[in-house]
Amino acid sequence: MNALPLVSVIVPNYNYAESLDLCLRSILDQTYPNIELLMVDDCSTDQSVAVAEALGVRVLSTGSNGGCGTARNVGAAHTDGELICYVDSDLALAPDAIASAVRILRAEPAVGAVCGIQDPEPLLHDTMVSRYRGLQYHYWSLSSEGDVSFLFPAVCMIRRTVYDEIGPFNPALRQTEEVDYGYRLTRRHRMRLTSEVRGRHDHDHELRGLLRKLFHRGRLRIPLYARARRFGKGFETASRAWGSLAAFLSLPALAVPLLLGPWGAVLPVLLLVASLACDAGMYRFVLRRHGPLFLLAFAGLQFLVNVTITAGVATGAAQWLLSRPFRQLYDASFPIDGKPQWNSA
Repeated sequence: MNALPLVSVIVPNYNYAESLDLCLRSILDQTYPNIELLMVDDCSTDQSVAVAEALGVRVLSTGSNGGCGTARNVGAAHTDGELICYVDSDLALAPDAIASAVRILRAEPAVGAVCGIQDPEPLLHDTMVSRYRGLQYHYWSLSSEGDVSFLFPAVCMIRRTVYDEIGPFNPALRQTEEVDYGYRLTRRHRMRLTSEVRGRHDHDHELRGLLRKLFHRGRLRIPLYARARRFGKGFETASRAWGSLAAFLSLPALAVPLLLGPWGAVLPVLLLVASLACDAGMYRFVLRRHGPLFLLAFAGLQFLVNVTITAGVATGAAQWLLSRPFRQLYDASFPIDGKPQWNSA
């Protein structure tokens, strides 16, 4: 255990040339000395490959666009490190991120994987939406620090032995491959989310794109949780679930005053207050950092996010009831003789 283990840093990428230079330079500048770096390009149509090659970074292609899970699998198959570190191409690591993750894994043999926490400030685009998302994601991550059950893939380190045991990412999944992988991993090993491993992310900076992503993530988690018979451990607390539901219900409750008169307005107000109270710690965090005017805009965006997530979950529940293929979306990830069915060959 005296020699420093080789860390294979794998950067899956699809059309992130804008942030890729910052990402790769942050890896090349790590304080940890024993690194091999590979960028796996998922058939980008921008200048991503040229950006990586200009820095002297080894590049492989997936051959056809298959999503992040496929790119991560290709990277793992073409590297030799004792530890595998995945870094998304829209994230720049803190200089000591890899050293910190290695230290944790060497000190705690029971931990199979370590995930990092993103800084609250956005990496590139400084819009209201990206600032909101950075603060929200940072606070939710901090409040989840410790053992978690779904993977935070933007920056994570996995023992090679654990990866070989659990198997690759499910190549059929595009939006929720990390939730699926975390579920499989934590059935056998602990996974740690820690602020000792940090990075700065280029968050979604347009509202439409953010809401669309969150809607589909909520929808696509339903068949996994129905199959697993448990929710993920991390972001998805009972309090936040109730907060999202209260925000969603406040919209149809706006019709109550039409039926009951002015006193009927109490119901939507109470639902809105309940939604805010369910994540009060986050709102206090934002207020301390940016003041009341920013908090007002932040709360408005969080309301839209809560409504969108609940709509996605409701759509997923309806789809689960009506569609057998949707119900079976994650069935292949449940092992037969210890292996995922899609990896049984």
